Amino acid sequence: MLISLGVTISMLLVAATILVLGWNSARTALIDTAERTANDTGQLINARARVLLEPTQSTLRQVSFDPIVDARTLSQRIDRLYVLSEVLTVNPMISAIYVGYDNGEFLLARPLDNAAIRARFKAPGGANFMVQARTRQNNGKILGEYIFFDANSLIEERRAIPEYQFDPRERPWYKTANETTDSVLSSPYVFFTTQQVGVTLSRLSRSGKSVVGIDMVLDDISTTLGSLKLSSNSELALVNDKDEILAYPQMERVLLQGSNGFTFKKVAEFDSPPLQGLQAAAPAPGKVKFFDVAGVETLGIKLPFDIWAGSEMHLLITAPVEDLLGDLPQKRRSILWTIAVLLAILLPLGWWAGSRIGHSLDSLGALAKRIGHFDFSGQETRDSRIREVNNLNGVMLGMSNTIQSFLQLSHRMAVEPDMEKMLHAVLRQLVSATRCSDAAVFLWNADEHRMQLHTLVGDEKSKFEESFAYSPQQQPRVGSHAIQNGELQLELELRGRNGHLQGMLVLIHPVDSAHAESAFREFASQLSGSLAVSIETRQLIEAQKNLLDAVIRLMADAIDAKSPYTGGHCERVPELATMLVDRLAAENQGRYADFHMTDDERYEFYLGAWLHDCGKVTSPEHIVDKATKLEVIYNRIHEVRMRFEVLWRDAEIAHLQRVAAGEPADISLASRDARHQQLRDDFAFVAECNVGGEFMADAALERLKTIASQTWQRHFDDSLGLASEEARRLTTSRAEQPSLPASEYLLADRDDHVVAWEGKRPPVQKGDPANIYGFDMKLPKNKQNMGELYNLSIRRGTLTEEDRFKINDHIVQTYIMLRELPWPQTLKRVPEIAATHHEKMDGKGYPRGLGAEQLTLIDRVMALADIFEALTAADRPYKSPKNLTESLRIMAFMCKDQHLDVDLFRYFLHSRLWQDYAQRFMNADQIDAVDIAAIEKLLPTASQSEAVPA
Repeated sequence: MLISLGVTISMLLVAATILVLGWNSARTALIDTAERTANDTGQLINARARVLLEPTQSTLRQVSFDPIVDARTLSQRIDRLYVLSEVLTVNPMISAIYVGYDNGEFLLARPLDNAAIRARFKAPGGANFMVQARTRQNNGKILGEYIFFDANSLIEERRAIPEYQFDPRERPWYKTANETTDSVLSSPYVFFTTQQVGVTLSRLSRSGKSVVGIDMVLDDISTTLGSLKLSSNSELALVNDKDEILAYPQMERVLLQGSNGFTFKKVAEFDSPPLQGLQAAAPAPGKVKFFDVAGVETLGIKLPFDIWAGSEMHLLITAPVEDLLGDLPQKRRSILWTIAVLLAILLPLGWWAGSRIGHSLDSLGALAKRIGHFDFSGQETRDSRIREVNNLNGVMLGMSNTIQSFLQLSHRMAVEPDMEKMLHAVLRQLVSATRCSDAAVFLWNADEHRMQLHTLVGDEKSKFEESFAYSPQQQPRVGSHAIQNGELQLELELRGRNGHLQGMLVLIHPVDSAHAESAFREFASQLSGSLAVSIETRQLIEAQKNLLDAVIRLMADAIDAKSPYTGGHCERVPELATMLVDRLAAENQGRYADFHMTDDERYEFYLGAWLHDCGKVTSPEHIVDKATKLEVIYNRIHEVRMRFEVLWRDAEIAHLQRVAAGEPADISLASRDARHQQLRDDFAFVAECNVGGEFMADAALERLKTIASQTWQRHFDDSLGLASEEARRLTTSRAEQPSLPASEYLLADRDDHVVAWEGKRPPVQKGDPANIYGFDMKLPKNKQNMGELYNLSIRRGTLTEEDRFKINDHIVQTYIMLRELPWPQTLKRVPEIAATHHEKMDGKGYPRGLGAEQLTLIDRVMALADIFEALTAADRPYKSPKNLTESLRIMAFMCKDQHLDVDLFRYFLHSRLWQDYAQRFMNADQIDAVDIAAIEKLLPTASQSEAVPA
């Protein structure tokens, strides 16, 4: 009895000690948890702000390269308006996007999805978005207009607004953008039109003739503040260095309307004693501070918010300590009363209960030990004669299984990238954990206002409709109703972090006591919240991926749009390259049986292929489109022809002068006609040389020199009307101005035709210390040579050595531009894939001179696709398109010259992928019958280890 009493009293003393220690520990733990939660909240809000800004900054940079920034007429700008409307469609957080031009003209596009905006601008009923434009007219005056467009980008109404008379060049966003080449971000302020809090991003265009700006609302941050409260009485606010409240869950409480618009209340003016108390306590950033608010102990913390450079902002978080402790004080009192009652009851039963419980607790201890060591496998334990111990054993087993289910659910939702697989696995686990018979996930179709069945787990598909109409509520809805077979159907809305409807979780369960309790609904509701966040996360990732794809396609379209002769090249090459790698990856025998690509690797290749010519955005159009040898910005053959016209006139004058001097007219006329015929023949020859269609032999070059040596008389000052750079070259090239009239060669290579590098040599030569990317290219002596005889003497084609380098430089710029981007680990090889298609197997390609041992199969695929597209393209000014046989024969010879991979070309030849490509992208007259055997004979013999696919 004494032993039993001692055991009982000892247990009670231990319980009392644990109660006291537990109270203090629990209080400390809860407060520590609140501190960590507050810090996590600050990091989450910082991350949310960055998620809003980073895609917008990327969009701003891309638009600053679009032709719309240099368009000089309103019609040209409207032709590119789809670029701005696409940006507004993809990113709903953008309030407006606009371009201010250096001549005071202005173009702004804004969506009409806000009732206040539609009312302000009196938008027509069918208008989807509008354009505000200021355009200079022929009389020099600026005309303001509102142009309304429907959902198909067709003009709904065009309205002249004479009073629309502001100058964008006077706006702060225009001025600050002109002071730097980077994007400029304003501090948050209240938009006048929508009364929303937002920021403005602006950036100077590449040409420097305009500034692009984007207005972006920050409603998401205020919404996030409301959803991340530590308790119902918690307060969260974002303030700046002036103590103005920039973000608060109820923004209407902090906005002050004045004569010049809206301003923000300061903390001292705001009706929130906790926030005022925290501001007065002045805690160190990141440190918890306790202070008193009307007799209530309150916890507060001040966290740095460093999204906007140059602006000191902080996140203020407060919560009553009592809210954080919850019902802990009441539980302490209840436990004290329980101890007192147990003391009276357990004294006579101590020994008996102690001996009975002792044996049973061993197995429970082993189970608890396994749980303590993170083993939640839920192994069975032996039964006890004591019902409570058996119940406890069952509860602990259930807890272990529930924890195991939670872990598996969390793991599936965290690591499975495919949403369909994730949903199916999670539903199976969810049915097991909640002991339901069936479960389904419906996804919300916002366009049709219907729930669409996506995934189900259970025995009978007939229990669920394929889709049903649904009207989303403002708050998440939890509802259940009876169905057939005596079961209940529980419906739970799936809403993401921002409250947007994602879909619906439907659980079918039997009617029993376990499922009737509110705890089951709460349990299922918590699981549905995690599931909604997982769905939202994957949809956001997919949306960001789609945005990246759209931006890359936008860049490719812009490059193709620069030149009418290369339109479609940036699309056709990745199409052919992707066709080839997909066919290679599908091989299960032969040389390429071991070649496989993961989804990430294929996407990486897809991006690299689409970006393979992104450096052409820097290539001068007059070189890319150079159709004749004398062409610079215009075809200088017209200038040469005028000189021939001068010589023609001189011959006519000489004839008249000879006749006047007494020479017989017939003799002088014959001399004149002979001279005229010579001039016709010489000009026809020069014009033929200018086209560059045939290879020029040495005799043709000698004839050019002879023609060039003829002279004509210049009577006007050739230094007048020149641009500053051209005038500088002319002055530098000669010691003094020749007296007039001056003799000029018919075709001249003058010193001022040569544009030197002048210390701006590109770092592309091997051994150059500034060459950090390993380029290995031959640099021409000069940057440009516009000499007429020099250009006409090009033996093949129309490009000089300097022109060829400038075109080849696009791949250098491609590599540099892409290497500068912060690619994630799964996309690290995008720059290599995009910038290696001009390398050759013999190591004599460019820009890095890589050889066969350094070129991967992916690199070789890109080289093959680029060459085949170039040979078959029907839109090049300097050559006629080749048919299939000619193209494949040329590529076979390139294999013999070690330019292309022989084995890969052989696979391409026999796979007949070129036939599929031809049907989609080539003209009908280019598609001829190809003799594969004849082309195979042109290739080097395959080695014993090489397999040729059928």
